[in-house]
Amino acid sequence: MDLSFSQEELQFQQKVRQFLADNLPAHIIAATKTNSSVFVEKDIALEWQAILVAKGWAVPQWPVEHGGTDWTPSQKYLFSKECYLAGAPMLIPLGLLMLAPVIMAFGTEQQKADILPKILSGENYWCQGYSEPGSGSDLASLKLKAEADGDDYIVNGSKIWTTHAHLADQIFCLVRTDNTGKPQHGISFLLIDMNTPGVTVEPIITMADDHEVNQVFFDNVRVPKANRIGEENKGWTYAKYLLEFERGGGFNGDRIRHELGHLKQLIKDTQASTPSFDSSGSIARKVAKVEIDLKALEITELRILSSVSGGGNPGPESSIMKLTGTSLEQTINELAMDVIGYQGFAMDPPADGSPYRADFISSIVPRYLNNRAASIFGGSQEIQRNIIAKMVLGL
Repeated sequence: MDLSFSQEELQFQQKVRQFLADNLPAHIIAATKTNSSVFVEKDIALEWQAILVAKGWAVPQWPVEHGGTDWTPSQKYLFSKECYLAGAPMLIPLGLLMLAPVIMAFGTEQQKADILPKILSGENYWCQGYSEPGSGSDLASLKLKAEADGDDYIVNGSKIWTTHAHLADQIFCLVRTDNTGKPQHGISFLLIDMNTPGVTVEPIITMADDHEVNQVFFDNVRVPKANRIGEENKGWTYAKYLLEFERGGGFNGDRIRHELGHLKQLIKDTQASTPSFDSSGSIARKVAKVEIDLKALEITELRILSSVSGGGNPGPESSIMKLTGTSLEQTINELAMDVIGYQGFAMDPPADGSPYRADFISSIVPRYLNNRAASIFGGSQEIQRNIIAKMVLGL
């Protein structure tokens, strides 16, 4: 196992660093720093995506024939690392990193030719229709019905917690096409235009006071069967394939270290203005614990990177990354809340119309509240622990 980088890889890292210095706009860095949601705003993400598309670096994970790079796993890791350290936003993964691999693996040649270029250009902006009321972690119990009607399906039901559905023009859905047999049977993977008659999006305003998720209703929505990916009733296979990319599709250590850097600067600023701050050293000890756990995560990621570079597969260890990464992020959020103290009450603009701070501090409370959901989405922490127990520890 080799955890070091070659001279060629370090030269590539410098090339990426210089590109970011020359091409990453300051307003995108600022928007990323103050963002409190899972994803940055759509216009910010698409602006940065367009810059990377022009360079040919938007989708290193894609095959070259579809617009990807021919980078090694180490180069992909270094690119991701430098993007986080420079303050670049994560591109919205719903189309780029979740739907696209499914289309490449299971779609028809026509679907690949029609859909992939529009995902890459940002012409089509996707959301994910998986969860339903009563069908979240128990995804196989979904009930959104798609009944055959000639060359079409008639779709009825709803999806919930649908991130960016109010911004998307397309949605990829798991639908129920057969009620016989066990729950995993009878699920199909269907692409639906959000502008189709009968599709309605209702906002869900979270406790972080943001509009990020929605409930999507389908009332006799007519969808061509040509929009189905793969075989009818085989959607569970495609759904599991997609979840591999949602749960373990990237490394988190460098992003978390970047967030830890914001926290440490916040602590430093607070100590400068209030010398008695953290006189007991309690917060300092907790930050030290985060740094130790983060270093362990980074070493784990490098071990996985070494395995992948040697032709292996990340496997169930990706659940370790998801579980540990989520815990570390939430701990950083909690520590930031401890640091700002009573300033955390000022979530809303002042009633007297005085200026409202639009800096990092203003995003701390919404970020803390929003990130509580990270324990659930993409597979709950309990699910990740079960995977680790069975597949990694052999229990």
